[in-house]
Amino acid sequence: MIPTHRLLVPYAAPYFAYVLIATVAERFVPMEVNYLLRIVIVSATLLWARQWFFSFRGPKSPVVSTLVGILAGVAGLILWIALLTPFVSIGDGKSWSQSAFILRLLAAGFLVPVFEEVLMRGFIFRLALQWDEARKSKATDALSIAMDRRSVNDVQPGAWSWAAIIVSTLVFTLGHTTPEWPASIAYGLLMAGLYILRRDLLSCIVAHGVTNIALAIYVYQTGKWYLW
Repeated sequence: MIPTHRLLVPYAAPYFAYVLIATVAERFVPMEVNYLLRIVIVSATLLWARQWFFSFRGPKSPVVSTLVGILAGVAGLILWIALLTPFVSIGDGKSWSQSAFILRLLAAGFLVPVFEEVLMRGFIFRLALQWDEARKSKATDALSIAMDRRSVNDVQPGAWSWAAIIVSTLVFTLGHTTPEWPASIAYGLLMAGLYILRRDLLSCIVAHGVTNIALAIYVYQTGKWYLW
């Protein structure tokens, strides 16, 4: 068993590498270079970290999980647009160059879904579940038990608690801008429900990817850049 505290860096590194590059590099390089750096560096980080991840597949059919993930991704797109639109204005966004759009589409559609779901539903959800279980057993050091004497990789696929849903959704929401919070809460709950239903991370990654790709295409076709 690899205790959870030793898994924190592999699970979190891709997410924070992406955020760090996005924050720092935008001051010094064009957006196209910024996204190219994110794609290359975060992909390499994921390849390094994957040896510590639990399997993205669960006990149910991966084909069905993929199909359900696609449907959930479309539902997520509708939720996102409906809940974000009231909190943004047309002047908030501006069009992207074609090359920058393609690079952002690649990152948002194929990279972000992997590292966000790995951290949010793969690590934080499971850590919160193990903390909640230790807390319910009247342990006074519940977080220490969850971090040092448990492993998120040992959690049964689909196991859940309300605390796990709430904590993972809140953390997911805090990773977004304030106008995105209502949409993020709804989307976080959708992904938590999908993870519980399908008992795998595959469906969540597929859904997240479908939502992001569909949103990019919608924005590009309608010119509603303020939604992206």
